[in-house]
Amino acid sequence: MLGPLLFSLYLLSLGSILRKHGISFHCYADDSQIYVPLRKSEAYSIKPLLDCLQDIKAWMSLNFLNFNEKKTEVMVFSGSGVSPLVDLGYLEQFRRPILNNLGVKVDTDLKFDTQVKAVVKSSFFQLRQLAKIKPMLERQHFETVIHAFVTTRLDYCNALYMGISEASIARLQLVQNAAARLLTNTRMYDHITPILASLHWLPVRFRINFKILLFAFKALNGLAPPYLSELLKPYTPSRSLRSADQLFLATPRTRLKHRGERAFAVAAPKLWNTLPLHIRQTTSLCLFKTLVKTHLFYLAFGH
Repeated sequence: MLGPLLFSLYLLSLGSILRKHGISFHCYADDSQIYVPLRKSEAYSIKPLLDCLQDIKAWMSLNFLNFNEKKTEVMVFSGSGVSPLVDLGYLEQFRRPILNNLGVKVDTDLKFDTQVKAVVKSSFFQLRQLAKIKPMLERQHFETVIHAFVTTRLDYCNALYMGISEASIARLQLVQNAAARLLTNTRMYDHITPILASLHWLPVRFRINFKILLFAFKALNGLAPPYLSELLKPYTPSRSLRSADQLFLATPRTRLKHRGERAFAVAAPKLWNTLPLHIRQTTSLCLFKTLVKTHLFYLAFGH
């Protein structure tokens, strides 16, 4: 049990090196990720990154650690969707168009097409396997199994799906529809909306909104990491208005419509501000979940 904690303590100095070079980072139990902004005004220079890596290698050598370049991966993102011409030097060999980040396949365009394809493929595989054991289980137990093997796949990191293409959302929805049909023995051409409503299953799009609203609530109530909480600011009108006591959040302006509006700092306030006041006033996490699910259920099914 002490292994991860002791390892984290052992790596504390690594954070100091990264901060010295002004590089953002996230450290996990067995993985470290660093983020470097590439500015056109600086000719997309990665010199700070290269200097930082040299210091890290020197520090690791002194601390009996090995810098495993075989596990090093580099990805270049661009706000315009067109990758800038960046000279990565010796890091070019580690450049990848798609990375597996904590179980999520991230692409340079942040479209998540590959991730959605993988989720759909694995989910349908699980449904085919579950269909074989369906006669052995009572309905309530079979529904539990579906949630364990299929719904969890649809929900895993689904906040990242905010703003992805309608086609990708539709593919994920097909998985949920197929799971509902399997559970209820509904024919392929029967309308699925009443079935989802009877099961009290929120459609995929609303499950995404629920996850973002849940993160927003936690960020506003001291239950989330600071890097999320710092992204949300209360709305303060320039003059005295009735909306001042409505617990709205400020929505930042974005330069890039399609990508900017997908950011948590923008998407979360927009969704939060659409909630009824009595939900925004809630301080209990359990009650908030219940109220938001009821609210989204009404939006999805109208009752």
